[in-house]
Amino acid sequence: MSGPSLLAAARAQAARDLRLVWRRRGDAAQPLLFALMVVALFPLALGSDPAQLARIAPGVLWVAVLLAGLLTLDSLYRSDVEDGSLEQMLLAPVPLAWLLAVRVAVHWATTALPLVLVTPLLAQLLYLPGELLPVLMVSLALGTPLLSLMGAVVAALTVGIRRSGMLLALLALPLFLPVLVFGAGSVMAAAQGLPWSGALLLLGAGLALALVLAPLAAAAAIRIALT
Repeated sequence: MSGPSLLAAARAQAARDLRLVWRRRGDAAQPLLFALMVVALFPLALGSDPAQLARIAPGVLWVAVLLAGLLTLDSLYRSDVEDGSLEQMLLAPVPLAWLLAVRVAVHWATTALPLVLVTPLLAQLLYLPGELLPVLMVSLALGTPLLSLMGAVVAALTVGIRRSGMLLALLALPLFLPVLVFGAGSVMAAAQGLPWSGALLLLGAGLALALVLAPLAAAAAIRIALT
């Protein structure tokens, strides 16, 4: 398949997905509101001691982002299954993995990217030291696409199961935990004056690997589920 045809298919898929997100913009805002509520509850529960909140800030922010991402995984393919669009994607003259990669990119841009952009505000609520914010932002920039790619594979495995929300979460959490450990751990290491670049390099390596393998795995899972 020639490059322009792949690009045209990607533009059409992205435009369609963005239109669907705009029509359901209330649902698209749920992860952001959820993360904001989770972060806001910790000062209420633990008190307003800046030193205590600063110690737990990296873990709280990463857990909020991870849980917010889980909210949207079940809807990644659900509407396509219900209206038959997923079968049309299978019959499209372009690789299914390519279309799924575009779908994951749009999903990340509309759900995780807003969370990354408001992270400086959320970090202020938890008194995160300013010198740790760049490390946190880099870890989220590397980790959130990795979460979306892995979540796309897990969602594809459960695409044929109705009301798979709880099962999806149970399958996804073990895969998400290493990302959480390395993402929050890099910020904690920087706060303690320890080497922190290794954790970010591991996140980058995982992201590079997932960019290649996750769309292929998700396409294979969907083909098995629908045939």
